[in-house]
Amino acid sequence: MKKLIAILLASLSLAGAAHASEGGIPWDKFPKEKMSDMAALQHGAKLFVNYCLNCHSAAYMRYNRMRDIGLSETEIKNNLLFAADKVGETMKVSLDAKDAKAWFGANPPDLTVIARSRADGAKGSGADYLYTYMRNFYRDDTKATGWNNLAFPSVAMPHVMWELQGQRAAKFEEVADPHDHEKKVHVFAGYQQLVPGTLNERQYDEAVADLVAYLQWMGEPAQGQRFQLGVIVLIFLGFLTVFAWRLNASYWKDVK
Repeated sequence: MKKLIAILLASLSLAGAAHASEGGIPWDKFPKEKMSDMAALQHGAKLFVNYCLNCHSAAYMRYNRMRDIGLSETEIKNNLLFAADKVGETMKVSLDAKDAKAWFGANPPDLTVIARSRADGAKGSGADYLYTYMRNFYRDDTKATGWNNLAFPSVAMPHVMWELQGQRAAKFEEVADPHDHEKKVHVFAGYQQLVPGTLNERQYDEAVADLVAYLQWMGEPAQGQRFQLGVIVLIFLGFLTVFAWRLNASYWKDVK
């Protein structure tokens, strides 16, 4: 539990740094209907294992928990179990922390609760942030990785899903500062596609939404059951309120 709290605090501090960075953009809305789509969650799990689990661990999630999104142990073992031997193991990586710090400047954070830790009341949920972040990488040869991101300027992480999205360049325009007309500021003016990806823009957005849905689910695998239980409890309380109201009226009807 202490380690989980430490990871959550570290993620929160990274989120704060991202929000404080200049050039951040408003967050897009994550399509919440993905959370009830088992096919989307399964596709998101596949994307997570293939593109994220190489560097990022999910040390508080076990592979066999993916049975809750409709996968059998055989499917998990045959299609998703690349970094472990048994489906009961946690989703760890073999990347050495020292090597990671040397390559990326920081050890990649654990992603078990990343969607919950990135929430910002002023901008949106953690899922909104991740959905925006993963769709706004662009080529930047001034950075060590060759990549930059509008949602997290100067991020150390490279664009691991670039083959799906392709390579893009960000276009910026120089305009007058609205607060000081004597100064000029650079404003984002769109993307220019340099190399096409294997997916078109709509397909890539769908893939990212599936990945984010899985990350959101992974932070609280029981959230679907919790929501369903909450609805059942509210319906029960509604019937109980009507029953109690009629019982009270019957009890006091002869009292003058």
